[in-house]
Amino acid sequence: MQPIQITERAAAQIEALVKSAPAGSPGVRLSIKSTGCSGHSYHMDYIKPGADVSGDDCFEQGGAKIYVPRMHSWMLFGMTVDYVTDELGNSKFDFVNPNETGRCGCGESFQVSREKVST
Repeated sequence: MQPIQITERAAAQIEALVKSAPAGSPGVRLSIKSTGCSGHSYHMDYIKPGADVSGDDCFEQGGAKIYVPRMHSWMLFGMTVDYVTDELGNSKFDFVNPNETGRCGCGESFQVSREKVST
């Protein structure tokens, strides 16, 4: 089992994003930002061309790669990355993280505790 699971829908979307990435970008990075009322939020962006990815873990599934800074990997262990479309046609990446210990009311930020991390 991969430490981070990437669904087929998410893998297809990541591959499409990488194809339209700035020239020389090795792919996408999933990181954690300090923000919101619960403390953290997921942030996915292109890796800048020429950026050093040696401090990242790379998770690959279904042909898609996600780079995660090692300092954040412990928060994401056991997570599933999906790509969903709601009933109004809005699409987004969906992060199902078993390590979350709480979420804010709007669902944009989350909390995680080292004691809860899945192994």
